[in-house]
Amino acid sequence: MKCEVCFRHCDLKEGQLGYCRARRNTGGVIKPENYGVITSIALDPIEKKPLNRFFPGSYILSLGSYGCNLRCPFCQNHEISQIGDREEWKDFSRVSPERILEIALDERENGNIGVAYTYNEALVGYEFVRDTAKLIHEAGMKNVLVSNGTAGKKVLREILPFIDAMNIDLKSFSEKTYREVLKGDLKETLDFIEEASKNCHMEITTLVVPGVNDSEEEIRELVSWIAALDNEIPYHISRFFPRYNMTDRGATDPGLIYALSDIARERLKYVYEGNV
Repeated sequence: MKCEVCFRHCDLKEGQLGYCRARRNTGGVIKPENYGVITSIALDPIEKKPLNRFFPGSYILSLGSYGCNLRCPFCQNHEISQIGDREEWKDFSRVSPERILEIALDERENGNIGVAYTYNEALVGYEFVRDTAKLIHEAGMKNVLVSNGTAGKKVLREILPFIDAMNIDLKSFSEKTYREVLKGDLKETLDFIEEASKNCHMEITTLVVPGVNDSEEEIRELVSWIAALDNEIPYHISRFFPRYNMTDRGATDPGLIYALSDIARERLKYVYEGNV
């Protein structure tokens, strides 16, 4: 059985877990083991997603599960994105989409506008996103996806009718970096962003990591690609801090973040510095 979520198309034998550590061949069907497993939940400012031009000043109920189909060595949420053994997640709560709707509605009095699927890679359990987002929409609330964009058109078609806004991490504009450092696929991410941006509010984030994706040339190429889609897509350039398996270098120089942001503003209308 082949999983159809992303470019890997993991060919899984009975009982075998996929690369994302969240999907398993069970009885000849690829199922998301993380369906409804909530490792993190918080009412966050919308700007924390980050979304700066989608209902600014509001709050959104943010959910995380576990699993990811990339292996970024600088992952900020590796404690949940990189687990997958049943012993590691068995103590976390498992909730239904209906229960998430109840919580979201209860939090409206605190400024909540809907639900954000975030913290880990939400699309490795896209079925829960789809089912929950449908209920949230029917209740007149908003859905936000924060993702690495590593998913195929089939997954996108499943969720897109219910998603109002996305922030996608475009982690580099180098195929080599995506393949060798992140264990991903640049083209699939670009295709995902291009298609999604036609149908919902889109913002894009790049975490600038010293020695990985911090050259002016790469940022110019990346920004040119975004501008060709729509020069009003908000772009976030964020500062790296040592994390996970990348503690061999210091944090990104704030001056570089501001310099690269100025370059981005040559082509894009809305550019924001993050973590500075």
